[in-house]
Amino acid sequence: MNNQRRNVLRTIVTSVFGLAGAAVFGKNLVVNSSNTGTGEIVRNRREEDKDQEIPLFSSSVVHNGLVYVAGKGAHFEGDIKDHTEFVLDELKKELEKAGSSMEKVLKVNVYLADLHDYKAMNEVYLGKFGKNPPVRTTVAVYGGVPGDSLVEIDCIAALK
Repeated sequence: MNNQRRNVLRTIVTSVFGLAGAAVFGKNLVVNSSNTGTGEIVRNRREEDKDQEIPLFSSSVVHNGLVYVAGKGAHFEGDIKDHTEFVLDELKKELEKAGSSMEKVLKVNVYLADLHDYKAMNEVYLGKFGKNPPVRTTVAVYGGVPGDSLVEIDCIAALK
């Protein structure tokens, strides 16, 4: 029973800190995304972090057949529809770079700077993930989205 509990705890800690924390510590960072679900962790750096020895975070991580994509924002002047379109396009590019697609997304988190933008964001969002959309959480964040984006979106997708 003790070994079983230890293995469960190890799995949880590895999942939480291995994916989120390793990017901070810069371990095992590579630029390719050849993972096929073997347990290997593949990290893709953000383009602006390519020259840094230790980047702030990875743009995506592939592990055990899943792709975890970091939040994407839009850092330019525009309305919520412009920002949402840009962010979804960036997610699509990141997913394809990692070997997945919008149709394989399982979970999405949407962070809005203003809850009043919910309806307009949904107008752009609708249909972007195919006929079977992923589960989604949408929240308005106190203090706004970093970088003055009106929306930030992250996701988890399957490789196959």
